[in-house]
Amino acid sequence: MSQLNSPGSTSDAPAALPPVRQLPAQVPMADADGGLPPDPSRGRRSGPGWGLARLPYWLGLFVATLAFVYPLVWLVSASLKPKAQVFDNRLVPQTVQLSNFVDVWAAGPVLRWLLNSVMVGLMSATAVTLSSALVAFGFAYFRFRLRGPLFGLVLATMMLPGAVTMIPVYLIWNSLGMVDTQVPLWAQNLFGSAFYIFLMRQFFLGVPRELFEAARVDGASFLRMFWQIALPLCRPALIIVFVFELQASWSDLMKPLIYLQTQEYFTMPRGLKQIVDAFAMSGEYHWEIAMAASVVATVPMIVVFALAQRYFLDGLATTARHG
Repeated sequence: MSQLNSPGSTSDAPAALPPVRQLPAQVPMADADGGLPPDPSRGRRSGPGWGLARLPYWLGLFVATLAFVYPLVWLVSASLKPKAQVFDNRLVPQTVQLSNFVDVWAAGPVLRWLLNSVMVGLMSATAVTLSSALVAFGFAYFRFRLRGPLFGLVLATMMLPGAVTMIPVYLIWNSLGMVDTQVPLWAQNLFGSAFYIFLMRQFFLGVPRELFEAARVDGASFLRMFWQIALPLCRPALIIVFVFELQASWSDLMKPLIYLQTQEYFTMPRGLKQIVDAFAMSGEYHWEIAMAASVVATVPMIVVFALAQRYFLDGLATTARHG
């Protein structure tokens, strides 16, 4: 009996309670009729009211898309038409004439002009990307007196029209003996661009400063931090700047008109101008050939933008987060 009534005996211990069943955290309560209440979020994303509310949005997108796509569609359509039907405003050619694209190569050294445009575009894009990134890294990382006013001065150069510096810059290149060469078309980008400096500075400011401080503790130089830390982490910004400048150089006509005189050095826009001028001198305009040449000059940029579009989205999203 002493063993049965001892404190250590298990007979006096209370029985284990059954586990309490936990209900899900977000189980909707039943209404008075025993059914579940309607989901309020469904009414906002379905039904005729929601569709009508989104109708202006879709109409706006359709109009904007049509405004951007229509000129390209018209250009391709005109390049496939005979001479008499180029300006009939038909998007579907009544007569398809594929020989226009064959005649383009006989109108001038188009392949040479394309190669010149590729070379000048790559050098221009590479020069402005590296130089602007280096300046932007300096404004983003270093803390020095008058940093704000100096950066504001750089941005102020964006308000200076290019026509103001056109003649002084030409005189400089002429004194260096670089006129009628392709050097002035890309060498000016070695000094950076104010817009690209501002764009990449925003990206560099988003890189944690602790990464650079840790690299400095490990003995890394400033140039090594720029090359091995800053540039890899800001790849979307670099690609955006590179593609933008490539497109700007590819479609630029003003600089080739000013500096290029020999047909061998012409870029594609300058070559198109040469083709149109030749038609004007002969008194017979072959606009179908000019349109076909324009399509040949446009296709490479369409391919480049199609391949780099995801970097544009990443760059816009990152810039928005950085403010």
